[in-house]
Amino acid sequence: MFRLLRMDLYRMIRSKSVYVCMGILLLMIMASLGLVWLVGTPQGQEVAMRIGLFTAADLADETDTMAGVDTLIMLRQSSMDGGVYNLIFGIWVMLFVCMDYQSGFIKNVMAVHQNRWNYVAAKIATAGIVSLLYLPAQYLVVLMMNRLLGDMAPCSPLRDVLFYLSWAWLLTVAFAALVILVCVWTRSVAAGALTAVLLGSGMVQGPMYALLSMVKMGDWMKYTIYHALDQGPNRFTAPSDLYVYAVGAGFLALYMAAAGILLKKQDI
Repeated sequence: MFRLLRMDLYRMIRSKSVYVCMGILLLMIMASLGLVWLVGTPQGQEVAMRIGLFTAADLADETDTMAGVDTLIMLRQSSMDGGVYNLIFGIWVMLFVCMDYQSGFIKNVMAVHQNRWNYVAAKIATAGIVSLLYLPAQYLVVLMMNRLLGDMAPCSPLRDVLFYLSWAWLLTVAFAALVILVCVWTRSVAAGALTAVLLGSGMVQGPMYALLSMVKMGDWMKYTIYHALDQGPNRFTAPSDLYVYAVGAGFLALYMAAAGILLKKQDI
């Protein structure tokens, strides 16, 4: 496995897609926080009226958008909640895995490495390392933008940041395992991309939750990857907050096992 992981990390470092996806995530955070500054701070509102982005009447209707907001909430609202992160991250995972099938490189890998579980484990480990780089990078950009824009919000306690980033990382790796499962099963770029877009963004889970809630049957969806990442706790207050770890670990084990079983049964 470690030889495969080393090879995957080498390919990841040399690929452009990992940097493009990171750039998209960071630019989205910058744009989001820039808009918050224009709408939610007196200095920003002056600039917004001066450039004609808003009128005084438009801004008069705005409530205090920064009430109760800290840097961790900034990160969640600008990137994590709503599935934006998993959408972009899932697309990178799809590109990274499907590249093996599109180029035919998978045949060379399987000829040398007979244990196909190692292939799945190496891909998930690579995705985990990438997410481990993406998440702190995003928070650092939030801190930088917050400072540049005049300290719009107070900094979150470090223990809360570490708690949130740890369980968010586990859930994003579980989602990466789902994308890997679909790519291994279908060997299709389109299927992997649809999984990342539809399930990563919540386009499937959102309407389903709304419909099930109408008949009071939607509570179980709290334990899906999308809703756990969207609605999970900012800080640890009680043992019940640890359910997000159970959701992430459970889905990670399930999707990893399913991908390994499928790969073992396939002819490469």
